[in-house]
Amino acid sequence: MNRLRCILPVVLLVAVGLDASNGLGQSYPSKPVRIVVDMAAGGPVDITARLISQKLAEAWKQPVLVDNQAGAAGQIGANAVAKAAPDGYTLLLCSDSLPIGPALSSKLPFNAAKDFVPVTQLIASPAILVVGPKLPAASTSELIALAKSRPGGLNYGHSGVGASLHLGMEQFKLSAGIDILGIPYKGVALISNALMADEVDLAVMPLSTSLAAVKAGRLRALSVFGARRLAALPDVPTVAEAGIKGVDAASWHALFAPAKTPRDIVELIQREAVKALNMPDVRDRLLGRGLELVGSTPEEFDAKYKADLGKFARIVKEARIPLQN
Repeated sequence: MNRLRCILPVVLLVAVGLDASNGLGQSYPSKPVRIVVDMAAGGPVDITARLISQKLAEAWKQPVLVDNQAGAAGQIGANAVAKAAPDGYTLLLCSDSLPIGPALSSKLPFNAAKDFVPVTQLIASPAILVVGPKLPAASTSELIALAKSRPGGLNYGHSGVGASLHLGMEQFKLSAGIDILGIPYKGVALISNALMADEVDLAVMPLSTSLAAVKAGRLRALSVFGARRLAALPDVPTVAEAGIKGVDAASWHALFAPAKTPRDIVELIQREAVKALNMPDVRDRLLGRGLELVGSTPEEFDAKYKADLGKFARIVKEARIPLQN
């Protein structure tokens, strides 16, 4: 009897704790939710955010507002979320600029490894190696041979030092043992135009922005910078098929919450976001842009995010890219 008297209060406390935890998730959201996008309106990340936010608002019966806070390579938007209350009412929808940041700057206003909780990777944005129509290379192997015959004689376009496509090309150069000069442009649209005008020789480009030009024959796709071939371009081999291993320039769009956000809220957001992602109109819109749907669990995305932090740090170090403080 005495033993029961000792155990009963403990059982009651545990039950109360579980009820409180469950109640926290069940009452969420009880007010508007803000999704901070670390890029300007109109771009691919912003489009993903607006499609998902609309479906979340319908499911939650609460406004879900998209707040574009672009600038400083995504640091402004990310910092706003890192400093927000960890209650699920301020979220970050960003690209892989977040794990790239620490590799390129020692002066970030936040800790990319500790100040965020990965919620889910929504989509993957595949990347392809493309060349201009006049470059005499019909395959990745031929391109590598051409580059080795002209050390420093070829050039590639990129949208800025430290962008995922720039790092993908640097990783490719290191793996292939070639020397190609990088030329910066203010956006992938300008790179496409430069390629078609033969102002630059090659580039790693998002499938979403180059697919139409490839299908029209204005650009030539040599390989996929990822683990598998793409349904949109089934005849284009992966870079690994050309003998270059470990090169992956696919970027992603993903949801994060501030560190210490309750786990049940994180899991609820993940479930609802994945449900929104797979609704037919959202799915068709994203697939039509050459994007791939992912919808990972918090645990799966946490592992990928940690791996990407290490991957980008390694590429920047091996390519000897200086800090961009």
